[in-house]
Amino acid sequence: MDILAGKDVERSSWTSIVLQSRLPQATTALLAGSSLAVSGLMLQTLFRNPLAGPGILGVSNGANLGVAIVLLYSGKIVGSESVVSGSIGLSTILAAFLGAMAILSLIVFLSARLKSNTLVLIVGMMMGYLTASGISILNSFAASESIRSYVLWGLGSFSSVSYKQLPFYSLLLLMGLSASVLLIKPLNILLLGENYASNLGINVKRARIQILTVAGFLTAIVTAFCGPVSFIGLAVPHVAQMMLGTSNQQFVVPATLLSGAAVALLCNLLTILPFRNGMLPLNAVTPLLGAPVIIYVILNRKNSRYFN
Repeated sequence: MDILAGKDVERSSWTSIVLQSRLPQATTALLAGSSLAVSGLMLQTLFRNPLAGPGILGVSNGANLGVAIVLLYSGKIVGSESVVSGSIGLSTILAAFLGAMAILSLIVFLSARLKSNTLVLIVGMMMGYLTASGISILNSFAASESIRSYVLWGLGSFSSVSYKQLPFYSLLLLMGLSASVLLIKPLNILLLGENYASNLGINVKRARIQILTVAGFLTAIVTAFCGPVSFIGLAVPHVAQMMLGTSNQQFVVPATLLSGAAVALLCNLLTILPFRNGMLPLNAVTPLLGAPVIIYVILNRKNSRYFN
């Protein structure tokens, strides 16, 4: 607290650790958790599917493909040293973002021509399979050191955003989170069904495009900077709704934002606690918290609004 308040402390190295390492890491986790959680909530509401998450549209896989191309086939394994040391190079971030946005643009383009949300969901899943296939082919011809760099990136980390990258990262996610709050009204109406929403004057197709764009954008930014983070976007919306006991988006969206931030911070803490000289992979921790929630939702599907 003294360091954050700008006061003098016993060791100057503590100031460097807090301001240049711990604070960016905590901020990264807070924003990433909120972004993934609200993305999952929007997609679950849109598709009326409790297992819909940020990765279901293939956006995360698009980012994976972009990073695979850079890390596996750039001349000097661009960014491989930075991945190993814990930070991510600009080329890796740019490749992940471009890959994710390319898939998102295609999904939005196709969603404007498809009448059913189910068809959009299927197309997104197929895009995910196609990009995963491309990554597998690239891995087959890559050098072992390049594959190691790519695997390290794929484990996910909230410590990969540097102090200099943090303002840009934060600005992008805050813009996306603000847009998600503006979608509360159409989300609430979509809970009643597409036909009822149309009768109330909601342009369902336009609302679908807006939701897909915001959710995909948030997923793309988080994946580009932090790698593919699993289960937070899938499980946290259910946790928020179980705590509140309502599906009213005016309450669920803020609760999901806060819950996502808290869960991400907890996961980040758990990656550090077991070891003094090392860290657990982020994606080794998130399933420990997320998988039991999803199993509970499935076992209690009769009480879920998605199955009624």
